[in-house]
Amino acid sequence: MRVNFCILSSMNSSKRKSSLKFKKGQEVVYPLQGVGHISSIEERPFRDTRLLYYIIYLEVSDMTVMVPVDKAEELGIRPIVGKKEAQKALQLISEAYEPIPADWKMRYQMNLDLLKQGSVLNIATVVRTLYHRSKVKELPILERKLYDNALKLLVDEISFSLQKKKTEVEELVFNKMDMN
Repeated sequence: MRVNFCILSSMNSSKRKSSLKFKKGQEVVYPLQGVGHISSIEERPFRDTRLLYYIIYLEVSDMTVMVPVDKAEELGIRPIVGKKEAQKALQLISEAYEPIPADWKMRYQMNLDLLKQGSVLNIATVVRTLYHRSKVKELPILERKLYDNALKLLVDEISFSLQKKKTEVEELVFNKMDMN
């Protein structure tokens, strides 16, 4: 198991209790990383002070990350979407899509920027766009990796949100994309 450290700032003790947006045991989404489980919230030394961290275990990569509580929002960490939002994402992937630039580098950057924003609808947009593009022409390696990562992120979050098996959600995603 790897442990990554996201150390970005300090905070004073009075802000600590009030700044907890998430709680131990909660499932969260870490953009570009996937669904994680907050295994604990711990105070650790950093430089001349002590910081409060979310300790998040990411099963998909078997990695534990430490994120300062006061930087979680800035890093895009958010709760898993509710069932309505998950259904919206599934609906989005079955809708018609706009053509995207032929230049794969421009397309790659546009899609990477969407993934970094971290919303489930943006992730669904990337999956839909790259899936349909791959039907026209094989994706370049970097773009294929981006597609695979986006698909994994989408399936993970929707499976948690709808409380369904990942294989079931993946099949649902492909069925909806093939409707176009």
